[in-house]
Parts: sequence; C-alpha cells; structure tokens
Amino acid sequence: MNQREIFAQRLKNARVMNGFSMDDLVKAMGGEVSKTAISKYERGELFPSSSVVIELSNSLRQPIDYFFRPFEVSIDSIRFRKHKSKLTIKQEKALKESISDLIERYISIEEICNATISFESPIESVVFAEEDVIAAVKRIRTEWNIGNDGIVGVIDFLENHGVKVLEITAPDSFDGLSSIVNDKYPVVVLNKSFSPERKRFTALHELGHLVLPFDSSIEEKQEEKLCNFFASEMLIPEDIFKKEIGASRSDISYQELKALQLSYGISCDALMYKAKDCGIIRGQRYKSFCIQKRRSPSFKELIERSLYPEEESCRFSILVYRALSSELITVSKAATLLHQTVEQVRGDLALV
Repeated sequence: MNQREIFAQRLKNARVMNGFSMDDLVKAMGGEVSKTAISKYERGELFPSSSVVIELSNSLRQPIDYFFRPFEVSIDSIRFRKHKSKLTIKQEKALKESISDLIERYISIEEICNATISFESPIESVVFAEEDVIAAVKRIRTEWNIGNDGIVGVIDFLENHGVKVLEITAPDSFDGLSSIVNDKYPVVVLNKSFSPERKRFTALHELGHLVLPFDSSIEEKQEEKLCNFFASEMLIPEDIFKKEIGASRSDISYQELKALQLSYGISCDALMYKAKDCGIIRGQRYKSFCIQKRRSPSFKELIERSLYPEEESCRFSILVYRALSSELITVSKAATLLHQTVEQVRGDLALV
C-alpha cells in the first residue's frame, strides 16, 4: 500500500471505530468538509490538506500518526463467536477496529523493547468432555507452575505466558473474545467495565478457547460450556473446592462462599453453580438459590457484590514507559502509542 491508500483505509477504519456514518463525521467536523469529500478521501481519490487531516484527527480521536501507519494486523483474524455475541453488526465493526488498533500498538512496542513472549499451549490431547478439561487444567497448572494455589493475578498470569490481554470500553452485552491474530499472536479481549471476578472468569474462559484442542464434533454451544468449566477449574479445582467446602452439603452459608471468593477470586454465583455441577448440592437446592436471588433484591446484591481486588492489563503501558525511559522512543512516540497527550506522558513518566 502507498501512503494515500494507507490513509484512505485508516480514515474509514477510524470512522467505523467511532461508530460514525459519513454524515456523522461531517457533523463532528462542523461541516468543514462535505460528505462527498470524505467519500473521496476513503476511496483514495482525493488527499486532504494538512489542516483537514488535523480536524479529522481531532474529530475521530486518533493521533495523526495513526492515519499513516502501515497495517500489521489482519482484521479478518478477529472473530466474534456467533453463539456468544449479542452485538449489532455496527458495534462488532467498531470493536474490531478498536481491537485491531490496540493489537498493532502492542506488537509495535514489544518489537521495540525486544519483549515478545512466545506462546505454546501445553495441551495436546483432544477434548471431548469435562474429564478431558480436568486433565487439561492439571497439565496447565503443572506446566505453568501454579500448583493448587489460587491465581493471584489472572491477567498477569496470561501475559506472562505470551497471551496479549486487551481491555476495551464496550457495551455490557460484550463479555470478551479470544483470537490468534495473524496466525501468530494469541489475544484475549475483556470488557473494561466488568468486576474483577467477572474479568478473571472471562479471561480464563477465553484462554480455554486458545489452549483446548476441541474435537471437530463439538458444537459451539458445548464448546462454550466446556470453556466455562475450564475457567471454573482453573480458578478453583474441584478437588480443592470439595476439600474447602465438603463433598456433600444440603446448605452453604454466604460466609463460606465469601471466604472462597476472597481467596480464589471467583464469584459466589460461579461457586454455587460449581457446587451443583460437582454434586456437592442437589440441582433443586441450586434452583432454590436462583429463585431467592430473583425474589430478593438485597440477597441478589449480597451475592453479586464484588470483593476481589481490581485487576487490569498493564504490560502494554509498562513497555511503553520502559522504552521511553531507555530512550528507545521519544515522548511524542509514547503519546501516540498510548493515545495520550505529550503533557500526560511527561507527567506520568516520573523518572526516579
């Protein structure tokens, strides 16, 4: 692609990322350019003046550098699973562009810092059922040196094993996704607004999609269920759970669930479902738990209360500041990568 072609595609991508139609962009720019001009920019038939490029940059909330950056990520490698996605087509397109931009910046700073971590799944056996998932979890816990302990930081855990974790602002209907981008980079995307417990569970659910070699006969709905089971087992294995709470119970107190939530970073809802799934409580007992949640707002609030410390993906920004403090990049380049102003970056650098 030449520079004009890159600009044309980047302009369209930035517009889609913001959920703008061409008319929306014209309005955002205060009518400075016409819809016809924007259409010609996006087709590569016309190149805007420098002042218009600045206005486009401001209106689309992208640094000027973005519009001239060569493409490194194939957008087609980012896919939403049909069964799970509740997004509109417009929302999917906007999220895809945001994710693609984030991945490109992440890959760029890794290369600058020579900090790419290779990813290898330790699971080779084909997965058919829950017992296969249990075996896979045991293998991962052994190979990745977790043992029987809770995983203190799930996001750090994934990034330390070569999975790029991206957090984005998205509608509540979006939980997360995973993909091998460009057939090389494993990526997990999470909804930034969710509670720590939900993000941890979702991150490990998506790890399941990356590491578990499902048999071709497994349908998507069953794969989702097995990945939920995988996430639950990764957070607290069944044998540890039974040791903590007992192999058979008629009732479980909130205080017991709260203690496990604090220790293992798994929600009370997920723990009760696991208790039912493991045969610790009967299905009818779990059903009565769900009914109580529906009928009692105060009980629902108690059960769904988030208690685990916040987790966030920091590796990308840490790499940017490492490169900046090592003089591998300029303050301007750091600001471009972080989508911040030069003043913000200078204020946050705080060399010691």
